[in-house]
Amino acid sequence: MMMMMKTGRVVSCCVALLLALTSVSAVERKLDSINDLKEINFGHSVPKHSILLLYWFANAVDIDWTNDMRLTFDPESRAYGSHHYANYEGLLDGLPWGNRYQYYTLGSLNQESPMQLPPYVVRPPASGYEGNNMDRIIVRIRDKTTGQQVPQMIDQVYITQHLNNQREYDPDHTYRITTNLLRQIREFSGGQNHQQLVQLSNRFGSNADDSWLRHMRNTWAPNLSGLGLLLYILTEERSSSHQHNNRQNNWALILFVIFIVACFIIFGNVNPK
Repeated sequence: MMMMMKTGRVVSCCVALLLALTSVSAVERKLDSINDLKEINFGHSVPKHSILLLYWFANAVDIDWTNDMRLTFDPESRAYGSHHYANYEGLLDGLPWGNRYQYYTLGSLNQESPMQLPPYVVRPPASGYEGNNMDRIIVRIRDKTTGQQVPQMIDQVYITQHLNNQREYDPDHTYRITTNLLRQIREFSGGQNHQQLVQLSNRFGSNADDSWLRHMRNTWAPNLSGLGLLLYILTEERSSSHQHNNRQNNWALILFVIFIVACFIIFGNVNPK
């Protein structure tokens, strides 16, 4: 009986450890850097078009030296495919009680308004990045009071996508975006010439060589060549990095299985007193 209790405790500890290890990635959804953004499976589970939308947003908002973010347009005007988001399904944090905050989604390709998304978002210059109108940006802003004008303060930013072409959003592919990541994305808007592209490539650890950078500048407009490099880093290079991470995860799983088997062997050979 004592033997069974000991074995049961060991199994419980092993199961708890396994749950702790597997729950880390499910809970952590904040993206703070380009490296974090690489971990998202763009083009398979998440539309590649999300990168274009995020690049536009990073350059469309005001970010001051204290990292405060502000909208430069009124989301109630339906500018840039915006509209109010009620968060009925509880996808995001509840609104602070007693404060005038609201959620808005941005990026619908079907809405008409005087302020439209730029052509590189609506009609990307490179194949493979066309949008199917699934991806969105969600912002939480301080609701404006009577007579207040934009800009309005933003305190949360998310990227997400519709779930199976329904109205709801996919909780498994919703990520919070930090100001630091937006600042890093904004750096790619400075890739106007070859030397700037080389500096960006080196800064973010890209393996793009000179010939590829020149080819990319011929593919994208000069003012969008930095965006082309960003897409390359987050998709093509991400694939090779993901394969490396998969190999590491496979080894971690093998070691964990060995640990479980060792637990059963060790405690199975212990004779109860």
